[in-house]
Amino acid sequence: MADEAEKQAPAEIAFPRYEQTFPTLTADEIARIRRFGEVRNFNDGEALFETGKVGPGMFVLLSGHVEITRRDGLGRVTPVIEHGPGQFLAELGQLSGRNALVDCNADGEVETLLIPPERLRALLIAEADLGERIMRALILRRVSLIRGGAGGPVLIGQSNSAGVVRLQGFLTRNGYPHQLLDPVADGEAAALIARHSPVESDFPLVVTTDGTVLRNPRESELARAMGMVRALQKDKVYDVAVVGSGPAGLSTAVYAASEGLSVAVCDTRSFGGQAGASARIENYLGFPTGISGHALTARAFNQAQKFGAEIMIPVEVHALDCSRPDGSFGLKLENGDVLRARSVVVASGARYRRPEIENLSDFEGRGVWYWASPIEARLCAQQEVVLVGGGNSAGQAAVFLSGHARKVHMVIRGGGLGASMSRYLIERIEAAPNIELMFNAEVTGLQGGQDGSLTRVRWRSRLSGEDSLLDVRNLFLFVGADPATGWLEGCGVVVDRAGFVVTGAPDKNSEARIASPLETSVPGVFAVGDVRSGSVKRVGGAIGEGAQVVAALHGYLGDTAKPAL
Repeated sequence: MADEAEKQAPAEIAFPRYEQTFPTLTADEIARIRRFGEVRNFNDGEALFETGKVGPGMFVLLSGHVEITRRDGLGRVTPVIEHGPGQFLAELGQLSGRNALVDCNADGEVETLLIPPERLRALLIAEADLGERIMRALILRRVSLIRGGAGGPVLIGQSNSAGVVRLQGFLTRNGYPHQLLDPVADGEAAALIARHSPVESDFPLVVTTDGTVLRNPRESELARAMGMVRALQKDKVYDVAVVGSGPAGLSTAVYAASEGLSVAVCDTRSFGGQAGASARIENYLGFPTGISGHALTARAFNQAQKFGAEIMIPVEVHALDCSRPDGSFGLKLENGDVLRARSVVVASGARYRRPEIENLSDFEGRGVWYWASPIEARLCAQQEVVLVGGGNSAGQAAVFLSGHARKVHMVIRGGGLGASMSRYLIERIEAAPNIELMFNAEVTGLQGGQDGSLTRVRWRSRLSGEDSLLDVRNLFLFVGADPATGWLEGCGVVVDRAGFVVTGAPDKNSEARIASPLETSVPGVFAVGDVRSGSVKRVGGAIGEGAQVVAALHGYLGDTAKPAL
């Protein structure tokens, strides 16, 4: 008993919410979940699961002990924790059969109950109180892994380089652990560089858990190497395909999957959309102290997986085939595969608008940013920054950055904020001593240094026409967004003059059929959230439309299933 207490003490220090992160199930609770799994036995030293390989599901320890260790692509192994009878082995990735992020080996003879991913999801729903404890533990374990960088890739490069910022942003927004090593300060990183002799364009190097070295990879290349993207089940036809995983798309996925529909969700970069990059949302119902966009959408992301939605990130949809030769729509993916579904929900939102600023493209990722996360905030600590925009997103970013930057120069084209920003944000901005409001102004040009990074911003007064310069290394742009609807061209979906999807038009092919307010000109194709013409561009509105469209999906799918008279 003394040995067990000594082992648990450091574990409780390493995991502040130890009892919730690693609960021990009672004999009665184990008896309740036996019907969801099957008994598996392991010999001393045998692996239950391995880092970088697909996890088989959740193990419940019936007898014996196991050791959990973290291992990275550089061969470094670090003990994490030991588990004994009554404890279970899993984290969020096992809800959808993703790769394991740690190693687990038997310490002596071990008897377990293995619950595969689909049965684990069934357990979480069927046993509500027990499912709540397990789900909380899975989430807390992923949080701990992210904090320690366990099981993810190792990035090697300078923390302020464009490539590192890009990949860190991708991994962080998708909730994947990773480590960053600076070759100047880390001997192992320097040794790896010496072996691979990279040129400047190869940075950052990325070492995956199996030791593979990638040179400045694209997000999709890194995702494949990490096992984020699985092979498409080509013979499967989903009830609904959702394109976009912002608040509207995730809401659709949660409600549709919870009501028994088979759901596939595709997104080109990460879950959360533009809302996921919001530093703090303070006017969303039920969160009096506010919540970050990433935290809010991460909860929805986990919830959708709990109900069985298949979320595919990063997967880009290039085109929609509405010919339906077999009764289903075809979504043509970037790799040439075709995802088939009986209905489609367009939730692709909008892409950040790029204003007409001289040399803008030269500095994107090198000082020009379209969102403000802790990664970008780190780069501008105690520096002066320029932020362009007068809407809620700009206001949230300005308030967030004011806690890191020495001064935030907020450039607004108009003469005030009252017509475009929530009052609480205006008051917060006016109260911040290091936010300077520059009304009736616009940024007109950028200048950089020899290393290609931004060093100076030129702005112009729209009243006097006078140009001025600001010596800053970071420019944040929040000037609206354009609808991401190019992939709908050629399929008959009507958009307005600005490119937003028109919904609620009468069905020309069937006068007796009343179109849903969220249905497009193509029956079976619906639109929700920011991409829809006339929608309220708010997180709450997007989530509401995602819930609302599920009733229309049931109606459409029910109609198409009926035999023709």
